[in-house]
Amino acid sequence: MDLRQMEIAVAVAEEGGFTAAAHRLRTVQSTVSTTVRALERDLGTPLFDRTTHRVALTPAGQAFLPAARAALLAADEARATVDPARHRLRGVAVIGTMPGMGSRLHRALARLRREHPCLDIRVRQAPAERLCQAVRESTVDLAIAVLDERQRHGLVTRLLAHEDLVLVTPPLAAPGPVTLAEAAAMPLVDFAPGWAIRAAVDLAFLTARLDRTVTVEADDLTAAAELVRHGLGGCVLPESVAERFPDLPVRRFAEEAPSWQVRLARPGGDVSPAVAAVLRRLG
Repeated sequence: MDLRQMEIAVAVAEEGGFTAAAHRLRTVQSTVSTTVRALERDLGTPLFDRTTHRVALTPAGQAFLPAARAALLAADEARATVDPARHRLRGVAVIGTMPGMGSRLHRALARLRREHPCLDIRVRQAPAERLCQAVRESTVDLAIAVLDERQRHGLVTRLLAHEDLVLVTPPLAAPGPVTLAEAAAMPLVDFAPGWAIRAAVDLAFLTARLDRTVTVEADDLTAAAELVRHGLGGCVLPESVAERFPDLPVRRFAEEAPSWQVRLARPGGDVSPAVAAVLRRLG
């Protein structure tokens, strides 16, 4: 058993699935699955119950998770003892995000805070257009958002996450692949303008030159899932987000799947040591 195995197991538990853990760790799903199986063989017991639609911790996994987290934290602290400069990093980093970006960013920032307790990390939420303007005006150091080409103009950007969008449907809806045109004709549960998922879905239908019917707008993932669960419509979500609701059937798109692309945007030129530390943690 090694630290990498523990890191992967913790990611699967926190993300609720192997695909989502792979996205978080910037690796492929097969690597995550292979590593977890090797760890389970080493421990002599399964850590996860795997079904078609969900991954859940076994009792052994529930006991293992806090110990693994403690071991990873201890390893970080041990590294800091031989690199005291890590704890002397000071300064302010202001990060802009869109609503609905999910928890991966929050966990990355939490790890950064543990590594650099003197660093002042501030997070601001706003729609993509306002975030990009704030970056240009230097009131935000960097933005993490779903951005179209126009919004990226004049900024230094890089891709942080890329995955397929899928359609989740009420439990008794018809199974099987669906086209984007068929989804556009359905009643849909969507998110408020300015949300990251809304921006990705808007872009997908706009690129396909399709209008869609939004039955209801939600401002919370759990609320959106509940609306779908009660038959008010389907909901287009990133694949890793759909995995959080294993009781809702997932329909993939029959043609080339629209995608969820999260980008980091910042001004050109040098950045402060505080912002550089954030960029390193985000990968």
